[in-house]
Amino acid sequence: MNTTESHDGHHHHDHPHAPGPDEGPPGYYEIMETAMRELLVEKKQLEPGEIRRQIEVLDTRSPALGAQVVARAWINPDFRARLLADGRVACEEFGISFYDDTELIVLENTEKVHNLIVCTLCSCYPRPVLGLPPDWYKAKPYRARAVKEPRAVLAEFGTHIPEDVEIRVSDSTAVVRYLVLPLRPDGTEDFSEEQLAALVTRDAMIGVIPVKLQTVTQS
Repeated sequence: MNTTESHDGHHHHDHPHAPGPDEGPPGYYEIMETAMRELLVEKKQLEPGEIRRQIEVLDTRSPALGAQVVARAWINPDFRARLLADGRVACEEFGISFYDDTELIVLENTEKVHNLIVCTLCSCYPRPVLGLPPDWYKAKPYRARAVKEPRAVLAEFGTHIPEDVEIRVSDSTAVVRYLVLPLRPDGTEDFSEEQLAALVTRDAMIGVIPVKLQTVTQS
């Protein structure tokens, strides 16, 4: 098993939330988040409504954006080259805005290389193009096992990677996020860009499943 891990340790939880009515009193991190936000507003480093506006922007994002990017890359070699050279710039060219300073690296699956994305310390994720991460992506078992035993993890998603295919595991950070460019499935030569985008799932862009003519996304 060949596994490549990239990890620089700069993780943080950049999407805190207030406790709900059944979660009890606020904990340490909620109190610190509130204090820091109020201090930034007081020092005029942050406008009072800026966090809410950013949350509203986040709510508009979904895997459909990433699927459109993948479909365009499949049918347009020039765009694909730009996407692989600088994912963020290519997505911005596509009309997708970024609300933070993170870098987006797009990793291309081939017949000999399969890419898998994880965030081992928290849940850093390409939210501008995929929206909110699935629960399993944030769960400790996935975060711990994806690096150590990626073939076993993929098999649990129904994805069996041949032994002669290298699995590369990329560990997202607070400043670098990853998006998988899956293999285009056979039998789609006559598909339109819209039809291709409809095939691309969130899980395929994380790397846990391939794109198929009929595929079901795990929730």
